[in-house]
Amino acid sequence: MPNADFRIKEVVSQEKKENPIVNKSFAFACDVVDLNEQLILLNHFQIAKQVIRSGTSIGATVKEAVRGAGKPDFIIKMSIALKDAYETSYWFDIIDKKLVSIDIKLRNNLEEIIKLLVAIINSSKK
Repeated sequence: MPNADFRIKEVVSQEKKENPIVNKSFAFACDVVDLNEQLILLNHFQIAKQVIRSGTSIGATVKEAVRGAGKPDFIIKMSIALKDAYETSYWFDIIDKKLVSIDIKLRNNLEEIIKLLVAIINSSKK
């Protein structure tokens, strides 16, 4: 079935195309993993658990949305990713105030993701 192999390669190729929200949320999740490791080393296990869950969930939900089952599903999943981004911002505030300083680049990346998600959701609703 050479035709089936071609279709599989075509799907994989399409997934690798530039998608800013997918790429930014993935990179952000990788940075959150690094923050999580830092928090664990400082014995802040509960906060580490919370921030890794919400911070990595953004990208996972965005990826799920991109492969979703239609526009309503896409909007719902992007909205969930936005809620996770706001939750992550909350945990960043606590970490920054009580535990360790959050790198400004990491916080700026989160703000950029939030702005992108809001724009994507708003334009998808039109």
